[in-house]
Amino acid sequence: MDIGYARVDLDRERRQGLPEIVYGPGKQAHEIAGILEVLLDRNDGPVLVTRVGPETAAEVRARVPGGRYEDAARLLVWRPALPLGYRVAVVTAGTADGPVAAEAAAVATALGLETAVIRDVGVAGIHRVLAVTDELREADSVIVVAGMEGALASVVGGLVETPVIAVPTSVGYGAALEGVTALLAMMTSCAAGITVVNIDSGFGAALAAYRLTRRRP
Repeated sequence: MDIGYARVDLDRERRQGLPEIVYGPGKQAHEIAGILEVLLDRNDGPVLVTRVGPETAAEVRARVPGGRYEDAARLLVWRPALPLGYRVAVVTAGTADGPVAAEAAAVATALGLETAVIRDVGVAGIHRVLAVTDELREADSVIVVAGMEGALASVVGGLVETPVIAVPTSVGYGAALEGVTALLAMMTSCAAGITVVNIDSGFGAALAAYRLTRRRP
């Protein structure tokens, strides 16, 4: 649907099970609000806007009532989905990875996944992740959020049989290359079968976890 400044994909819910999710950066509050109004009117499922700062979020919510704002995740949510009966664990290597993990957890929750966040279990203290192995194994999938050298994804991938979705973050000093080092390490992991999403993309990881639910019996 062409609304002048955007062509809203109203058929996406039929094709993929979810309405189009709005990427906030680069859009004015009135533009976001206009897109939201169309999505809410013409679709039935949850409607989300990602990467929105608090001032823009407040203006959008004033224009489009009924939404909630997840501050740590910078996420706006209307009509969150009912629980799907599928549990995802979001695991961070360090506290600095928290904002990306918050996005992953908030998006996953809004889409109907039961979400548990396990913080600060990086490999510099390997006992920390080993202590939560049972909790990881109970999840239907695990999202691993790590910067620096990204090694936590390989460790978790070697401990669990469920899908592991790795998110490299831009956390780290110079040779971390703003997440490129972690990205390459995760992509070349010796733990076979790990899925890797883009740098700092908690959103992408949550959508990957959601897609894993679509064909469950």
